[in-house]
Amino acid sequence: MPASKTDSSIAAHRWVLGYLMKEKKIFIPSLLALFFTAVLSLAFPWFLKELIGNPTDAWKSGVDSQQVLEKSNRIVLELLAVLALQAIVAFFRVQGFIRAAESALNRLRQDLFSHIVRLPMAFYQEQRSGALSNRISADLGIVRDTLLQTVPQAVRQSVILLGGLVFILIASWKLSLILLCSVPVVILAIAIFGRKVKGFSKQAQDALEDSSSVLEESVQGIADVKSFHNEAFEEKRYASALSEFFAVTRRGAKYRAAFLAFIIFVLFGTIALVTWFGARMLAHGEISGTNFISFILFSIFVGASLGSFPEIISQLQQTAGATERLREILRLSTEPTGGDHSARMEGHLRFRDVSFSYPSRPDLTVLRNISFDVSPGQRVAFVGPSGAGKSTMFSLILGFHEIKSGSIEVDGHAFESWSQRALRAQMAIVPQEVQLFGGTIRENIAYGKLDASEAEIEHAAQQANAHDFITQQPDGYQTIVGPRGTKLSGGQRQRIAIARAILADPRILLLDEATSALDAESERLVHEALERLMHGRTSLIIAHRLSTVRHADRILVFQHGKIVEQGTHHDLLEAHGAYRYLVETQLI
Repeated sequence: MPASKTDSSIAAHRWVLGYLMKEKKIFIPSLLALFFTAVLSLAFPWFLKELIGNPTDAWKSGVDSQQVLEKSNRIVLELLAVLALQAIVAFFRVQGFIRAAESALNRLRQDLFSHIVRLPMAFYQEQRSGALSNRISADLGIVRDTLLQTVPQAVRQSVILLGGLVFILIASWKLSLILLCSVPVVILAIAIFGRKVKGFSKQAQDALEDSSSVLEESVQGIADVKSFHNEAFEEKRYASALSEFFAVTRRGAKYRAAFLAFIIFVLFGTIALVTWFGARMLAHGEISGTNFISFILFSIFVGASLGSFPEIISQLQQTAGATERLREILRLSTEPTGGDHSARMEGHLRFRDVSFSYPSRPDLTVLRNISFDVSPGQRVAFVGPSGAGKSTMFSLILGFHEIKSGSIEVDGHAFESWSQRALRAQMAIVPQEVQLFGGTIRENIAYGKLDASEAEIEHAAQQANAHDFITQQPDGYQTIVGPRGTKLSGGQRQRIAIARAILADPRILLLDEATSALDAESERLVHEALERLMHGRTSLIIAHRLSTVRHADRILVFQHGKIVEQGTHHDLLEAHGAYRYLVETQLI
């Protein structure tokens, strides 16, 4: 098990490094500059040793003090020159690292988004509101901190550590061996504690994701929260989620604190022991004063570098956990992309003995042996009680789910032989609850045809009975609709959705109770717009209003996932069956 965890961490870091290497024209020069500045950092203790050792040796040997001062001045000037060079190189190195890291992160964000929008609907139905975006945001935040701060710090400290070890070996191999005895202890501690930190990091991210989901749900449903005066309940929900997050981070903090305390004790205890031993060697003439000073100065640098590695390793372990979560998303299978992309459909739809169960509820059959045939240009209405399977059938037509058995055909060809892109490009849906994007009215209408001209957009709005209310807005078509279209009324949102569908010019139109939540005047305007939209198109209508259903060419009556009746409005009324009961008790 430990080996597999190690392999997973290595793979995660290699994956992130792969994104950095796509920016190698900037990243590699910046990395070389980092090595250079790290090496220059070792000049500081070197010059400091010369500066301290020079006067000390001079006083002992009785050398002229003027010569000592001149040499000291030269050493200081050389040190300042090196520091200036280091600062100049560091200026360009930091810019290069930031450019490479941010560019790599943008590539990663784009790849994640491109993959996410192509995941099947089943994936989204298993996600809590806001959980996915919060999860990705938190994980990318950790990766960003690592690329911008931890990676440069790790490279810098590694160079200082290795260079410092070389200098202390030159100064005294005996003292170096004593100091190096602490290194295996540090490495072992990193291996043990680092694995624990990674586990707690992943748990903390999951707990933070849950708390963020509560926040997102409460904000999105704030009207319901206030309507049922449940602010206190939501406060408790959020507090509970935060408590879980805090408990995980507190457990993780114990390991990180113990790790750091242990490293500090080992490193500085070792330095103290080495200094004591070196003082004895100096007293017995086994080491010169200059070499002893050199050893002490470089030992401090080596100790400081080793002391920084616990935090570096901790951050890298956190990154491994966050990266693994991101890779889990990228490993998910996207929707199929095969089939004919250029085929133009006529609008002939046929279901043959279709049965369906949701993957999350395989034992519950939602649709049972559904069969019907819709000719091009025909209007077919689906009626029945809630939960009868009507909306599920729309999901199957849009290719959101795979059927359990049976077949669906479009224009006589199996559903699978079409590309989903080609099918959806020739379909449009007007849902009951329209949620617009938070841009302008124009942008929301143009979503049906992204390259539409201004004239086409206005014509679609006129056909949808939306042009008049749009032009009455202060900014006309440039009016911002607000989050999910909240600045507009339900009827206005419906008409914008209809304008979008008109602009898309679909062959198959899906209307999901498009007028059920509107007042009489809004319903009249929407109904007129829908009549224009349905003209000449295959139209499938889910409706609870008699005014929408009665003019359909055929009506299919659903109960418990089955079609129990079908025919015209007149024929079904005469049959005195399920449809007549619905008309008398539910349909308006």
